[in-house]
Amino acid sequence: MIYPLLDWFFTLLHLVIVGFNLFGWIWPSTRKLHLIVVTLTLGCWLVLGIWYGIGYCPITDWQWQIKEKLGETNLPASFVKYYADKISGKNISGSLVDTITGVSFAAAILMTVYINFIQGKKKS
Repeated sequence: MIYPLLDWFFTLLHLVIVGFNLFGWIWPSTRKLHLIVVTLTLGCWLVLGIWYGIGYCPITDWQWQIKEKLGETNLPASFVKYYADKISGKNISGSLVDTITGVSFAAAILMTVYINFIQGKKKS
């Protein structure tokens, strides 16, 4: 069956995107790409969120469709919450996960804006 492979693919894709969103600003060679990826992520969360709910992620939507075909039910709105629960074995508060996710993402945005625009102007 292809569904387990797709689920694995989307999990890996999610982990790469989350990791890159948090840390892609660190390396000079990835800073411009990081700025693009966090902008796209924020766009999904806020712009697509107008129609689908704030924080909407199309990748999560697609992965949840796969997980439902695999028989999983009661999936949370957030990939991060799903894996935090899975790793911890507990039902972590969705609002706590959302807060930690939002604060971490905001910090990454501040870093990429600083490095790409403020620090870059100082060097010029």
